[in-house]
Amino acid sequence: MSSLLAISSSLVYAILADSVLALLMALLCWALLRKVTRCPVPFNRVYLACLLWALAATAATVALIMIGGRDAVGAGHALLASGWIRAAVLLDMALGVVLLWRLVPRGDGHRITLGNACLCVGVIAILALVPLAGFSR
Repeated sequence: MSSLLAISSSLVYAILADSVLALLMALLCWALLRKVTRCPVPFNRVYLACLLWALAATAATVALIMIGGRDAVGAGHALLASGWIRAAVLLDMALGVVLLWRLVPRGDGHRITLGNACLCVGVIAILALVPLAGFSR
């Protein structure tokens, strides 16, 4: 019973943490998309895409740790040196682009362009990977 409670509380914590992360990502993406497209973009759709992206990234990270173990993750100072991690980051960015591109409409009824989705994911990736690259020194 205690292990069931521990697992369920970990899942609740992960969902709450992903929700906060998705909110920050959605605010940044929403501001970028409004600036670039010059038309209103619904925030709730941007948040949905970012939430699904964050939940998928968490699931992929857990799966990577379960499959590869410590060898896949590597030491904290050489995190980006691992091929597993680089492949996971690449797939995660591709998933983010697809989710934003397919789920976010503009105010005029058309979808955002693929380039706009790439711009949003690229900015978020830069903000996420710069601190990780600083740890590798």
